[in-house]
Amino acid sequence: MTFATKGADRRWSALALIVTAQLMVILDVAIVNVALPSIKSDLGFSQANLQWVISAYAILFGGVLLLGGRLADLLGRRRLFVAGLALFAASSLLCGIAWSEGSLIGFRAVQGLGGALLAPAALSLLMTTFAEGRERNLALGIYGAASGSGAAAGVLLGGLLTSYLSWSWIFFINVPVGVAAIALTPLLLQESRAGLGHRHFDFLGAATVTSGLMLLVYAMTRATSDGWTTGTTLGLLAGSLALVLAFVVIELRSPAPLLPMRLFRSRTLSAANATMAVVGGVVFSEFFLLTLYLQDVLHYSAVESGVAFIGFALTVVVLSNVAQVVVGRLGVRATLTAGLLASAASVAWLTRLPVDGHYFWDLFPAFVLGGAGMGFSFVPVTIASLTGVERSDAGVASGLINTSRQIGGAIGLAAVTAIAASSTSAYVHGHPGVSATSGLALDHGYQTALYTLTALLVAGALVAAVLVRSAPTPDAAAERLDGDAFALDEAA
Repeated sequence: MTFATKGADRRWSALALIVTAQLMVILDVAIVNVALPSIKSDLGFSQANLQWVISAYAILFGGVLLLGGRLADLLGRRRLFVAGLALFAASSLLCGIAWSEGSLIGFRAVQGLGGALLAPAALSLLMTTFAEGRERNLALGIYGAASGSGAAAGVLLGGLLTSYLSWSWIFFINVPVGVAAIALTPLLLQESRAGLGHRHFDFLGAATVTSGLMLLVYAMTRATSDGWTTGTTLGLLAGSLALVLAFVVIELRSPAPLLPMRLFRSRTLSAANATMAVVGGVVFSEFFLLTLYLQDVLHYSAVESGVAFIGFALTVVVLSNVAQVVVGRLGVRATLTAGLLASAASVAWLTRLPVDGHYFWDLFPAFVLGGAGMGFSFVPVTIASLTGVERSDAGVASGLINTSRQIGGAIGLAAVTAIAASSTSAYVHGHPGVSATSGLALDHGYQTALYTLTALLVAGALVAAVLVRSAPTPDAAAERLDGDAFALDEAA
């Protein structure tokens, strides 16, 4: 075997490690949903506080992603990858042995912090391991399969573990995976840092954007229970907006910005992040709504609800790998637009879900079409978000696209929860004698929320069709050439 062949084998083994770590983080966003009733019963959660099992993770994860990406650039991507793995595995163990409401919520917040360090480091390691072009597109196809199917696989795995073991195992399962990944990292991944010529850190920018994003996710969470027009919600949103605007001003003036504003000169990168926010909002919201529909309207068990999503998960896995070939032939713009339109058609199909729905007639075709749409969306949008980015900015660009997905997901979930609840309430008021917990009322609310998601996907498809470029611009190509002078630090 030649040296070049060994290097190629090592790259693909490294990809397997990166994808495993990414899948672990993505799974944990969804895996908790079906275990919530068991967690509520065992730890004595109140109904009002139960949402914090998910929200504590989401707030830290969404708020720190951008900071995690820049730390990876400055301190070393492999180093942050290992730190994120260690923190994620340790906090997963603590979550599994949690003894009260407060302990589980606190440990979930730490787990979200670990994910925020791990996720952008993983994607930036992929970017610096594979050169832009066919090989990177293939690697991103595999990465996209993990990201796209993670929510469906999380629901399935959560149902199986909760039903046949206990809810603690949805967290315990991360521990051996994390330990094995840490052991393999020095063997498979090279250390890399941004070739910036300095190690200055933008503390003020980091403080404003992290607190601003965390406050935004917190505001979205509170809005679902307090209402969108209450003083608390409006105050939190105003505070978040002020912090984000302050961050932009700081970055424009900083000699070593956390997020270089020049990145947004790329129309494709800006459109890709906007589109990823749409995709994140739809994925988070769709799985949340459909899990409730299966359990509250069709009365599926946790295991049955998980198994129901297999068609979606398998389709994403298969077609994410096909998508990178299609991108090579049709380009990023055409593939992404087609994927978003297929997803819109899938969600539009689901808007007709009846109270007495039949899985194979009413759900399965939409799941297959939706899996295809997501597979053809995740891969091109990730490629677009990294096209033309200098290697010195790999971490922050990776953090940015992950942030777009997470913040989009938090906003989308909060919005559709409010829309579904409002529609259900309106249905009850218009139909005397119908309970707010009846299948008819709940189904009406879910259908209304799914109409909203359909419109959001169509809007995303328009953004992709108009603003995304299929080929790098000459400026982007020049940036790539400049970015080849990045630092590899084998000894770190």
